[in-house]
Amino acid sequence: DFEDHEGRMRKLADRYLSNPDFVRTKTRSTFGQALEAYFEGGVNMINGLTTIALGTAFQAKVWAALRTIPAGHTRSYAEIARQIGTPKGMRAVGLANGANPIGIVVPCHRVIGANGTLTGYGGGLPRKEWLLKHEAAWAARNFALSA
Repeated sequence: DFEDHEGRMRKLADRYLSNPDFVRTKTRSTFGQALEAYFEGGVNMINGLTTIALGTAFQAKVWAALRTIPAGHTRSYAEIARQIGTPKGMRAVGLANGANPIGIVVPCHRVIGANGTLTGYGGGLPRKEWLLKHEAAWAARNFALSA
């Protein structure tokens, strides 16, 4: 279900770069290797990736907070708002979450509604559900092994 990645990457690059040029190589970048490992079950492999996302100061605070949500866990928009010191800013958190240009690595899919329901996701709710199940399975395996 992630076959549309090239089109989405081009759209994202066009948003931030002037005439971006994509070059296919035989070797994967560190970023590509980490994403490949993520999809193969090593969901924690994305944790150490350095990201630079262009956005407002508020968006940057939200995106940094998203990276503190461990794989296999979720937080509500209200919890993120409280975490960044804006307890009534749930809607603003939602807008920043939706503007996140680096999905998966900045895990906006881990944010859910206050009542536990899955809410909007740029890749669609079925994809969000898949990502959460993928991470939950990893967490269940790893936490069971360490207990």
